[in-house]
Amino acid sequence: MKNDFSKGSVIKNILNLAFPMTMAQLINVLYNIVDRIYIGKIPENATLSLTGLGLAFPIITIITAFANLIGMGGTPLFSIERGNQNEKEAEYILGNSFCILLIFSVILTTNTYLFRRPLLFLFGASSATYPFADAYLKIYLIGTVFVLIGLGMNSFINAQGFGRIGMFTVVIGAIANIILDPIFIFAFGMGIKGAALATVISQALSAIWIIKFLVGKKTILRLKVKCLQLNVDRIKKILSLGLSGFIMSITNGAVQIMCNATLQTYGGDLYIGVMTVINSIREVISMPVMGITNSAQPVIGYNYGAKEYGRVKTAIQFMSSVCIAYTLIAWGILNIFPNFFIEIFNKDTDLVNAAIPALKIYYFGFFMMAFQFSGQSTFVALGKAKQAVFFSLLRKAVIVIPLTIWLPHISNLGTNGVFLAEPISNFIGGLACFITMLITVIPELRKKGNERSAIDCN
Repeated sequence: MKNDFSKGSVIKNILNLAFPMTMAQLINVLYNIVDRIYIGKIPENATLSLTGLGLAFPIITIITAFANLIGMGGTPLFSIERGNQNEKEAEYILGNSFCILLIFSVILTTNTYLFRRPLLFLFGASSATYPFADAYLKIYLIGTVFVLIGLGMNSFINAQGFGRIGMFTVVIGAIANIILDPIFIFAFGMGIKGAALATVISQALSAIWIIKFLVGKKTILRLKVKCLQLNVDRIKKILSLGLSGFIMSITNGAVQIMCNATLQTYGGDLYIGVMTVINSIREVISMPVMGITNSAQPVIGYNYGAKEYGRVKTAIQFMSSVCIAYTLIAWGILNIFPNFFIEIFNKDTDLVNAAIPALKIYYFGFFMMAFQFSGQSTFVALGKAKQAVFFSLLRKAVIVIPLTIWLPHISNLGTNGVFLAEPISNFIGGLACFITMLITVIPELRKKGNERSAIDCN
């Protein structure tokens, strides 16, 4: 199979990837979501355990950031080279990406394990919540290599048009996690340690499946030993393009750190638990947006490499429209049924009462997030690293983090100020990113399309 995205309907190409990739996103979210649901139902110390897990989020996010650095950096380059019919270079990008992920896994596991105690207290842990966060993290870190391979390499399967295989990769781990969680947490009485162990085993199964497929005969381009030899220029291209995804994840981690630390000051452990629930809900409702943008990227990149600029514009328009429409609907549902979403994770009365107003503030104008994701995904798919990096930094580092520190002091906003920083950043950062994409990318595509038409006529 060639899986040529320059042929047939652009929208159909995206949707053919979107369903399995969205399902994969949903199932991938289940890794952590299922843990939180079960942890929230532990007979003793459920809220402290859930809060402890929330304190480990920034470290988990940082690990994910390194997977995104390679996955989101290597995959667009891989797609563009496929579109250019340069399959040899595409395989070298695939091999170099895999090798870098292995190196990162060793560095991250070692350093995070050694410094986990000061890191967790820096992130807002208290003497009551630290034991739970530490118990989870010590086991979770064993699976760092599986997390990096699972998240970083699965995108190369999707980029070749094997969306269902990519989905099945995640299904394997998710089903294992759903089965193992109650066994380890409740049957074996391991509590939060059981959740971590179930996650590690599940991620290992997914990683093994990915490697098996990429070295097998069913894939179009293979993971080959000779392509693992690192090349400095190739590494620079992968890292520079992946920097936007890395910065988005790493600044998300930084935001989580600042939120937890500030909430500890103004609201205590209870409000860190509230933020844990809100972030969990965000992962679930953001999943379709991620599915659409992730499925559009290989189609955009392939057509850009194939010089099919009109098809690139069609893909961008479709991706943006669907994301905006979905987030508008999601915003409305969240405002109507806040209790339903909160109580999925914890039914503690104090937490639910604190979480309802916080949720409504945090998700105000949620549809503006779609502008950020659409613009960001377009820049990444076209290999425009500088723009992608700039807007990643703008929304989180320049807007959210300062506001998280500053707003709680204004008019005694306290914890409300922490939750208010997110919608403000969505409005400012989202619009800035999307408008810049419209006034730079669309004219460029129009110009290149006209130039190609003139050449074809001659």
